[in-house]
Amino acid sequence: MAIKYIHQADLDGKKVLARFDFNVPLQDGKIIDTSRVDRALPTIKYILENGAKKLILMSHHGRPKGKVNMDYSLGPVAEYLAEKLNQEVIFTESAIGCGVKELLTLKDTRIVLLQNLRFHPEEEKNDMNFAKELAVYGDIYVNDAFGAAHRKHASVYAINTFYNKEAYGGLLLEQEVLALNKILMSPKKPFVAIVGGAKVADKIKTIEKLLINVDKLIIGGAMAYPFLKAKGQRVGTSLCSEDDVILATKILKADRGNKIELPCDHIVSEKFGGTPESCSSVNINDDKMGLDIGPSSVSKFSQILSTAKTVLWNGPMGAFENTDYAAGTYALCETIANLDAFTLVGGGDSVSAANKSGYADKFSHISTGGGASLEYIEKGELPGIQALKFGV
Repeated sequence: MAIKYIHQADLDGKKVLARFDFNVPLQDGKIIDTSRVDRALPTIKYILENGAKKLILMSHHGRPKGKVNMDYSLGPVAEYLAEKLNQEVIFTESAIGCGVKELLTLKDTRIVLLQNLRFHPEEEKNDMNFAKELAVYGDIYVNDAFGAAHRKHASVYAINTFYNKEAYGGLLLEQEVLALNKILMSPKKPFVAIVGGAKVADKIKTIEKLLINVDKLIIGGAMAYPFLKAKGQRVGTSLCSEDDVILATKILKADRGNKIELPCDHIVSEKFGGTPESCSSVNINDDKMGLDIGPSSVSKFSQILSTAKTVLWNGPMGAFENTDYAAGTYALCETIANLDAFTLVGGGDSVSAANKSGYADKFSHISTGGGASLEYIEKGELPGIQALKFGV
C-alpha cells in the first residue's frame, strides 16, 4: 500500500501532531547549523496555511540516554522557529505531563514545541503507552523526520497505531523517498556511487547492494585503506582494522564486474594534523598515514564521473574537516556539482562537505538522513515509513 502524504490530508480545524528531526548542533545554547530546521519549514508552513487549529511539534535531540539533560534541550529550536515563523512558539517543560494537554485547550495556543522526546526512556524503547500519551495531542499525525525514520522509536513507529487513516508523510519525507527511489528503482545509466567514511563494517550491506546496481563504485577516504591492503598494497599507519580488511577482501571477491575503483595516490603525513605531503604511489610508506586522495586519484575519479547520469555520494575522500586534507573531497564535490546528472548526497559528513564547498545548491538532492538514506538504499524501506501504512 502507498503512503499518504500531507497534501492528501484535510487539515482544516484539526490538531496536528508532527514529528520532525531537529537534531541540530548547538554551541553555547545557539544553533550553529540551522539546515535541519530550515528543511522542516515548508511542512510547518503548509500545515499552518491549510487551516490547522493547532500544531504540536516534536523531535529528539542528541543522546541524553532517557534522562533530562538540559544540554540537549530543544529551547533554542523553539526560539529559532518563533523568529522564522514570526509567531509565538510555546515550549513545554516535558513531552508528556506537565500540563501539556491543558495547554492545548487554550484558545490562543496555536504552535507548541514539546521538550526533547529522548528525555523519556520510553521513546527509544518504542513504548506503546508513551506513544499513546503523545497521540492524544493530535487528530492527525505527520512524520517529516526522515533522519529518524530508520529508528523503531515510539514517536516514529508505535504512534502510528493510534492514527487510523490519519497518518501522513510530510513534504520533506516525500522528497527524500522520491529522490532515493530514483537511485533504487530507475537510475539513469551510467550510475556511479562514491563511498567514503571510516569503517567498512558500517557500510558493508550498502556496498554489497550498490555493487549489483552501479556501473562504477568509487571508494575513498579512510574506507579505501582496508581495500588497498586487501589487494596487497601498503597503507602505512592509515586507519585500517584487520576486521575491515577481511570484509574488504570479501567484497573484492564479489566484484566480478571490476566495478570498484580505488585511489592511486594520496596526501599523507606522519600524524593526523601533521604537514601534508604528496605520495605519488599507491603504496604508502610505513611511517606515514593517508589523509586524503591525491591529484591523480582526483583526475581518475573525475574521469569516471564525467559520463555519469546518476551519482550517489556518501562519505568524504579524506579528513576534510582539516583544510590541509580537504582538496580531494572538494575537487570531487565540484566535479559532481557540474555534471548533467541526477546527483544525490547523503550522510552527515558529505552534506557538510557539500555545504562548505559552496556547491550545495547544484546537487539534485541533499538528504537530511545519513544512516536513514543508507538503510533505505540497502533495504528499500524504513520502519518509520512502513509504519505510516498501518492505518491506510
